[in-house]
Amino acid sequence: MIVVVCPGQGSQTPGFLEPWLATPSARALVESLSDAAGVDLVTHGTISDADTIRDTAIAQPLIVAAGIVTLDALAETDHLAKTAGIAGHSVGEFTAAAGAGILDATDAVRLVGIRGRAMADAAAIVPTGMSAVIGGEESDILAALTQLGLFPANYNGGGQLVVAGELSALASLAEEPPAGSRVIPLQVAGAFHTSYMLDAVETLREAAATVNTSDATKTLWTNKDGSIVTKGQEFRDLLVGQVSSPVRWDLCMESFATAGVTGIIELAPAGALVGLAKRGLKGIPTVAIKSPEDLPAARELIDSVA
Repeated sequence: MIVVVCPGQGSQTPGFLEPWLATPSARALVESLSDAAGVDLVTHGTISDADTIRDTAIAQPLIVAAGIVTLDALAETDHLAKTAGIAGHSVGEFTAAAGAGILDATDAVRLVGIRGRAMADAAAIVPTGMSAVIGGEESDILAALTQLGLFPANYNGGGQLVVAGELSALASLAEEPPAGSRVIPLQVAGAFHTSYMLDAVETLREAAATVNTSDATKTLWTNKDGSIVTKGQEFRDLLVGQVSSPVRWDLCMESFATAGVTGIIELAPAGALVGLAKRGLKGIPTVAIKSPEDLPAARELIDSVA
């Protein structure tokens, strides 16, 4: 059973879309998705610098568009149809919704454009950010968060918990990390998946209500609790709510293990989720599709278990 996983914000790097755009069909797809998102994804995926693509309003549609381009490349050779399941991390759930047939690609990216701008606006109200806490006991980390007024945002599994809140509190956590842990600031511009994003939830809810959905065409897991969702409207509502709720990627990986997953393929811009899988799902083969050069390896893994 091969599962496709779709990365979230922070996975982007300058110029990462350039090799994909060498294919005319991929360039045309990205140009159409740019129109839907209201963002010049071609420019931002090729020549924009790291600070520019760190902007939430740019990063989110850029990441989802890259995932959709990768899905399209796998579909061209019928390999996507041979995969059994899909899941996305944070904004990657919109990519997963497109891959599972719940949203069409245009609607997915349009909503992400709205989501990104709304979250950027919410993040501008109070200076906030996110940090990854690696190692340590989860109970000790959660106790430290409570003391500092911080929030758990992404339970990533594999010994990683991403926390969020005001920058001063994150700095204090880094100065005195919980025993056995280290704190790494992340290149994101706000306290995502916390109550700081409640204004963005309402904006996205209004936009999502105008979008048609279909039921899932393959197994689809939700960040809410790692459970399987089949109904399109239910997953659409979960996409709205997760803006201010923690990502439970740890529970998604537990569900992968329970389902008997035998391989994981991460869509572009890949790397982060495969890294978590190597720690949390040891022994399961993985492929990170960072560029078109990685497609043959992904197809080979799919064919090996199809």
